Amino acid sequence: MKMMSILVADDDPVIRRLLEKRLGESGYEVTIACNGMEAARLLDGKHFDVVITDLVMPGDIGGIELLQVAKDRDISTEVIVITAYSSIDTAVEAMKKGAVDYLEKPINFEELFLRLDKIAQVRSLVRNAGDLREAMDVTEASAAQTIQQLEIAAG
Repeated sequence: MKMMSILVADDDPVIRRLLEKRLGESGYEVTIACNGMEAARLLDGKHFDVVITDLVMPGDIGGIELLQVAKDRDISTEVIVITAYSSIDTAVEAMKKGAVDYLEKPINFEELFLRLDKIAQVRSLVRNAGDLREAMDVTEASAAQTIQQLEIAAG
């Protein structure tokens, strides 16, 4: 299975480096951004399977806005929101806007890796379902052609 590409957006350099190191060591392709604006620019130029974003970042684009940007660019991009400022209201808002998950800082990496594994499994199932649909379409077309040939031969 292809390892996922992950964009990490966090204004805290320690968190960015830690995520980059731990995710990279686990085989993920990691790109980092120091704020929402930089992350939005990166989303313009490349597809990412997952965006991990801090909820609160300085500037015009915070975590919720970046979530919306990521989903607008590619609906299949999954977004995990992380925050030190956890509240039920912000978690609900993030999930309503399309976040696949919401984690509190300090980051529990075992939990994060479980979430990433789940995302990878779902993506693989969706891909396999698409392959099966395609194979069914080819089989149906071939069967229709065979029936037509038999009808012509039967005259």
